[in-house]
Amino acid sequence: MLRFLVRRFLGAVVILFLLSIVTFLMFFGMPRDPALLMCGKTCNPQSLANIHHVLGLDKSVPEQYWIFLHNLVTGSDQFAQGPCPAPCFGYSYHTNEQVWGTLMDRLPTTVSLTLGGAVCFLIVGLGTGLLAAWRRGTLIDKAATAGAMVLSSMQIYFLGPLALAILVYQTHWFDKPAYNDFTADPFTWFTGLILPWVVLSTIFAAQYTRMARSSMIEQLQEEHVRTARAKGMSRQYVFFRYAWRGSLIPIVTIFGIDLGALLGGAIITEYTFSLPGLGQLAVQSVFFSDLPLLLGVMLFSASMILLFNIIVDACYAFIDPRVRLA
Repeated sequence: MLRFLVRRFLGAVVILFLLSIVTFLMFFGMPRDPALLMCGKTCNPQSLANIHHVLGLDKSVPEQYWIFLHNLVTGSDQFAQGPCPAPCFGYSYHTNEQVWGTLMDRLPTTVSLTLGGAVCFLIVGLGTGLLAAWRRGTLIDKAATAGAMVLSSMQIYFLGPLALAILVYQTHWFDKPAYNDFTADPFTWFTGLILPWVVLSTIFAAQYTRMARSSMIEQLQEEHVRTARAKGMSRQYVFFRYAWRGSLIPIVTIFGIDLGALLGGAIITEYTFSLPGLGQLAVQSVFFSDLPLLLGVMLFSASMILLFNIIVDACYAFIDPRVRLA
């Protein structure tokens, strides 16, 4: 098991390294001069040359990438704004704040939104999907399948404003969404995020309902399940002892990818509900052409996706030991 996880971890490190090269070249190796973004309207050749020197843009692209990688691992004290401890992505062009510090300030909002939404859509989605598979062909199954198809076709940028208009501004059933520190006031933290959780989980729950139902029905047709039923085991025992475990593999796959992507920034949800998370930060970095901040958000998001891919592989190996041989 340990050897299997080490192989996956080393593969993720290589992928992240290659991704950092591609991302860096996209932002700093293109013909457009990043120094012009910082120079302002009163830019002159001398100011532009100074910015080139401070940012290291007067060096070749391989040297620039090596400096970026060195700063990321060991930190740097060469920035005009002050020292930048590792992991150092540099300073924001727009706010002159450390990129890593900004990411960590926004991370609690994204983590709270992601974990709360994940709990909601897993409970509702898997529960509804298993119930539909258990009552296959009945009215419950047809209603769950039809509802999942309708909700999965919805989009957050449609459901979000609709929920705000009805549940917040008209009926006042919910407070206006906002992030509050969990350690300071858990109740306010909960009430401020419950509406984004519901909207985020609605679409995901519909997808997981369809996935759990189809996966469970497929498992119920497997030979080992039919053999267990032929030996006289009860339907309930076979359903939860044999079919349930096998149906988890595709669900774990999609859940790991979804969770990693959401932790990298639930862009539409955060922007819709004005939550100051990594997703909204990504939008702001694009709007202000803030290359260091955008680079930091992209690499952090990629790291989250790779991390949860490793976790998914570990869950695979636990659910099905044959995966360890792959």
